[in-house]
Amino acid sequence: MQAEGYSIDAQKELLASYCRIKNIDKYDYYIDAGYSGSNMERPGLEKLKDDCKEKKINVVIVYKLDRLSRSQKDTLFLIEEIFIPNGVDFISISENFDTATPFGKAMIGILSVFAQLERETIRERTRMGMKERVKAGYFPGGGKLPYGYDYDKIKGILVPNERAEDVRKMYEMYIDGYSTGRIAEMFGIKYDSMIKNILKSKINCGIIEYNGSEYDGLHEAIVDRSVYDTAMNIMQGRSSRYVRVSENLLTGILYCGVCGAKMRYQKWGSAGKKICCYSQQSDKPYMIKDKNCDNKKNFADEIERLVIGELFKMSLDPERISSQERDGVSESYERLKKRIEENDKKISNLLNFIAKGIAVEETESKIASISEENGILKKRLMESERRVSNLSSFRQKITGLSDIWGELDDKKRRAIVLSLVERVVVTYEDIDVYYTFS
Repeated sequence: MQAEGYSIDAQKELLASYCRIKNIDKYDYYIDAGYSGSNMERPGLEKLKDDCKEKKINVVIVYKLDRLSRSQKDTLFLIEEIFIPNGVDFISISENFDTATPFGKAMIGILSVFAQLERETIRERTRMGMKERVKAGYFPGGGKLPYGYDYDKIKGILVPNERAEDVRKMYEMYIDGYSTGRIAEMFGIKYDSMIKNILKSKINCGIIEYNGSEYDGLHEAIVDRSVYDTAMNIMQGRSSRYVRVSENLLTGILYCGVCGAKMRYQKWGSAGKKICCYSQQSDKPYMIKDKNCDNKKNFADEIERLVIGELFKMSLDPERISSQERDGVSESYERLKKRIEENDKKISNLLNFIAKGIAVEETESKIASISEENGILKKRLMESERRVSNLSSFRQKITGLSDIWGELDDKKRRAIVLSLVERVVVTYEDIDVYYTFS
């Protein structure tokens, strides 16, 4: 028996009576006993749709609209996508709804409005519910699972699997100077872009990204945030310099100190190679900065020796790195953090004034001013953190470099230099080295 009052037998009797009144003598019943009208995957409904597509039906009659579907969106879909294209009229006895009449056709338009409203309402509720779920630290789902994780359906969180250790090694190798292509080859992954995507995923350090915002996840992080940040800083640096593998140590980071153009290696007979400014080359006019550039063409091995020598000096003098760290970070992390916390307290106190109705407009203006200052301070704090992280990574890579340099092949030497040196500026005989921590 139907809980709403009409049994299937009662509905059949009413429908048969309607057919007799309309002189319809050939009809059949499509019945889904025990199925909810909110479910579109019902055996009777599926057969009805198939029969409509096979042109076996002229008209579909229901006792009430919700017998077809409880969703206006689904009802509209059946009418517009199944019934009308196959020449099938639709009639609901209770609502006096008949798509063969002008009124019935007008009702389709009204239904579409409500169906759209229903879709938007469901979408908004789903979006709000998902956002609250993510804010609480749960994984939102959708798409493929992050590499190195499984999904615990009961807890609603990600769980590191047997590939998590591979992910840790990927970060370690990338920070040590290995390319994404080489890492992909070593772990049997087809594309190096997949390695890049794995490294860029903040899921690995415990962060869930959703609709442009970040939230602390409940899942276990595979790597520390400091490791992730170090890898991202290296990736940002490599993106502009590590374009292709080259046997030349400084390709991609050489710049002319006279005109600002890039510089290149050029064969110079049996004498070796020289470093030449692109402004002095005619084969690539788009690289020219000043066609009158008169920078000197120095032998490449001389410039490479000077750069390597500077790196060795840095590796043998830890105090020089510490000095760079002190001088390079203009404002300390702790001082900026303290100022932000003090401003947050000021805002909290001012909000109490607003709650008491004291000088509301003036107080709101003060809050806006302090909030604006905090925004600037937070950007400086992030920059300070980035520079400290870069210096820490730089120190780790360069320490002991002179001891192992002779054991490295050309590819590894180039990878290390690109991770340590931002650019090499050649001005006649002068060479200036700019490091990646600046």
